[in-house]
Amino acid sequence: MSANLEVPADAPILLFDGVCNLCNGFVQFVVPRDTEEQFYFASLQSDVGKALCAEYGLPTDELESVVLIEGDESYVKSGAIIRTARHLGGIYALLSPFRFVPRPVRDWAYDFVANRRYRWFGKKEQCMMPTGDVQSRFLERTDS
Repeated sequence: MSANLEVPADAPILLFDGVCNLCNGFVQFVVPRDTEEQFYFASLQSDVGKALCAEYGLPTDELESVVLIEGDESYVKSGAIIRTARHLGGIYALLSPFRFVPRPVRDWAYDFVANRRYRWFGKKEQCMMPTGDVQSRFLERTDS
């Protein structure tokens, strides 16, 4: 992880499409369920998001996926969702067995929704601006 980020070395970082209503909804779903406040967040459009994608060998433009960065690993698409659910624990950990479904099958379902996300859920004019306690867990609050 980049040395200039003030994030614990083992903290999971969730990158998301900051203008996608579905993606923002996913972040809004994770935040209150992350009772240990382990997750940090950045939009894919932010400088931090682009730098992390580049650092992990992921596309820095038009990445159509939620990304979870964990230590030296990165997870995209269905892998990021399943891994995030595992971190949340409780009933959400029940998604863990889906990791045994072949990735092409899981990612086909993920892509099916992702390719229609703006049409089905809409798009924001600008990235979400976090408020309250969660603000400190957003790595960059001035997204473009």
